[in-house]
Amino acid sequence: MNRGFVILDFGSQYTWLIARRLRELGYYSEVLSYNESLESIKSKEPLGIVLSGGPSSVLDNSSPKRSVDELSSIAPLLGICYGMQLIAFQKGGKLLKSFQRTYGHNEIYWEKQLIPKLKTQKVWMSHGDSIQSLPPQAQLLSKDSKSLITAFCMDKILAFQFHPEVSHTEHGGKLLDFFAKEYCKSSKGNHSIGSIKENLISNIKQQIPEKEKVFCALSGGVDSSVTAVLLSSALGTNRVNCVFVDTGLLRSDEYEEVFESYKSLKLNIKGVKAEKTFLQALSGVTDPEQKRKIIGKVFIDIFKKEMKDCKYLAQGTLYPDVIESLSPKGSGVTIKSHHNVGALPKKLNLKLIEPLRDLFKDEVRELGKSLALSNTLINRHPFPGPGLAIRCLGEVNSYQLEILRKADHIYIEELRKNNLYDKIWQAFCVLIPLKTVGVKGDSRSYEQIISVRAITSKDGMTADWFPFSESFLQNLSCRIVNEVSGVGRVVYDITSKPPGTIEWE
Repeated sequence: MNRGFVILDFGSQYTWLIARRLRELGYYSEVLSYNESLESIKSKEPLGIVLSGGPSSVLDNSSPKRSVDELSSIAPLLGICYGMQLIAFQKGGKLLKSFQRTYGHNEIYWEKQLIPKLKTQKVWMSHGDSIQSLPPQAQLLSKDSKSLITAFCMDKILAFQFHPEVSHTEHGGKLLDFFAKEYCKSSKGNHSIGSIKENLISNIKQQIPEKEKVFCALSGGVDSSVTAVLLSSALGTNRVNCVFVDTGLLRSDEYEEVFESYKSLKLNIKGVKAEKTFLQALSGVTDPEQKRKIIGKVFIDIFKKEMKDCKYLAQGTLYPDVIESLSPKGSGVTIKSHHNVGALPKKLNLKLIEPLRDLFKDEVRELGKSLALSNTLINRHPFPGPGLAIRCLGEVNSYQLEILRKADHIYIEELRKNNLYDKIWQAFCVLIPLKTVGVKGDSRSYEQIISVRAITSKDGMTADWFPFSESFLQNLSCRIVNEVSGVGRVVYDITSKPPGTIEWE
C-alpha cells in the first residue's frame, strides 16, 4: 500500500469523508482512533496527519485529547473543527465555550488566500465552541461574518473551523489538496478504483479459505449487487450462494425486474417469496426501531434455512451504514440502527465478510462499472434494507403499502419522463398516517398525506433537497391525488442532512 495520510477520529460523523476526499484526490488515506498509539502512527510513515471534528468540547475534562506536539513531530497536521480547537488550545490560544452548536452553511472571508482569487467562500459548519484568540505565532487566515476565526496556520500546522471534506463546502477538495501539496510536499498519488478493486479481490481471497462457501443476501441495490459480483469474481460463482428475498416491502414490480437482472449477471441466485411472513411479523408495530429489528430477525430466520453449507456471510455494508449505527473509531453517537450492522452474523453462527465496509456510494458505483454491472443496477437510487416499512409511517399493512407503492411509482415515472432521475441521489415517497380535509369532485374527502423527498448528495453523509420547478411539483401533486385512492394531500420535504436524515425512519 502506498504511503498516505492518517486521519485520527475524534468522533465526527464526517471523519470518513476526509479519507474519502483524499482518496478522490488520489492520495491513499486511512482512519484510526484518536488514541492510536504513537508507535503505530509512526510505523505508517504518514505524509500528513488529520485531526477530525467531534461532538465534544475541548474545554471539558472528559473530552478526547492527545498531544499535538507529539503528532506534529511525525508529520504536518491538519486540524478540522474539534481538531482545530484542540490544536489552538494546546498551542496557547483561548477558546470560547458555547452551549449551542452551529450547523449548516456559512460564509467566510479569506485574509490570506490559499486558493488564488478566492476571497469569500461558502462552507459547511458543525461546531459548538469557537476560538477567542489565536496561539502565539499563529497566523490568521480567515473569519466569518461574525468575525469568528475560521482558519489559521502555524509551522507544520493548518487548521479549519469548517468542514472541507463535506461536499457542500465550496472548493473543499482544493483546500485538502493544498494541505497535501504545500504542507506535506506530496504530489498526486495513484490511489484509484482500479487499485481498490485489486486490493478488495486480494483481501477476499486471503480472508476466505479455499473451497469455503459464502452466503450473500441481495437487496436489489447497487451495494449488495457489487458485493455479489465482486465475491464471484474473486472466488468463482459456485462458491457464492446468493439469495434475493421478496419481503413484500419492495416497490412496484421490483422483485421481478431485479431478479431478471441478477440472472443476466449469471450469479448463483435463488429467489424466496416471504411477503406473508414479513407482514405478519410487522402487524401492529409502529415504532421505527422495532420495525428494523423485526425485519432483521425475519431475515435471519430465512437465511438459516437457505445458507446450507456456507460458513461466511457477505453483506453490502457501506460506511454510512456503519457510522449511523456504531462509532467504532472515535466517540460518535448512534443515529439509527441498520439491520445489516451489528449482531446478525453471531445469530447465524457465520463469519462475516463486508468487502465494501470502508467505501462510499459513489466509490461503489465506480467499482460496479469496473465489474461490468449494467447502468440500470449501478444508477439505481439507494433503497433501505427494511424497504417500504420505514417509508410507511405507523403501522405497516397491505393497504398502506399499496397506497405508498402507487404514489412512489407515479413519482419515479415523472422523474424519468422529465430526465431528472439521474440528477437526483435519492427520491421516494413517505406515507404519513394523518388525515386532512379536502374536496374531490363535489364531495368532502378526508385522506392521508404523501410527502415527497428528493435529495442531492455525493456520498449520503450530507444532503440537500432538489430544487424542482413549480410546474413539476404541481403536476406530480395533481397526479398522485387524482390517481391514488386514499391520498388527499402532497407535501415536499425540504430538510437537509443534517439536521435531518435522508429517510424519515
